[in-house]
Amino acid sequence: QVQLVESGGGLVPAGGSLRLSCAASGRTFSNYAMGWFRQAPGKEREFVAAISGSGGSTEIAHSVKGRFTISRDNAKNTVYLQMDSLKPEDTAVYSCAAATIRDSYYYIRSYEYDYWGQGTQVTVSS
Repeated sequence: QVQLVESGGGLVPAGGSLRLSCAASGRTFSNYAMGWFRQAPGKEREFVAAISGSGGSTEIAHSVKGRFTISRDNAKNTVYLQMDSLKPEDTAVYSCAAATIRDSYYYIRSYEYDYWGQGTQVTVSS
């Protein structure tokens, strides 16, 4: 079992930055690929970013590429999402997730993830 707790969300003006953190506990953190997803009101959950167990491979969604960066610190059992140049359309609940590493370095589909955090609200004002 892996427990995930996100933090760092909040209200920020357009053009601003936020760094989300996701602290994991319960199992060997590096055995899991990690991902960030978001869900805006009335919309489906959307992939944002993913990172391999070692942190050496990452994938960023096209909609946020060049603005968002994913990273992890396995010594701290934490994955981060650095969000810069935020736009109002980035407003959503952001959730981190952990996937048991099976046949790929990282995963971009929500059904591939085994554990989820509660989510943290990010609101970008125009």
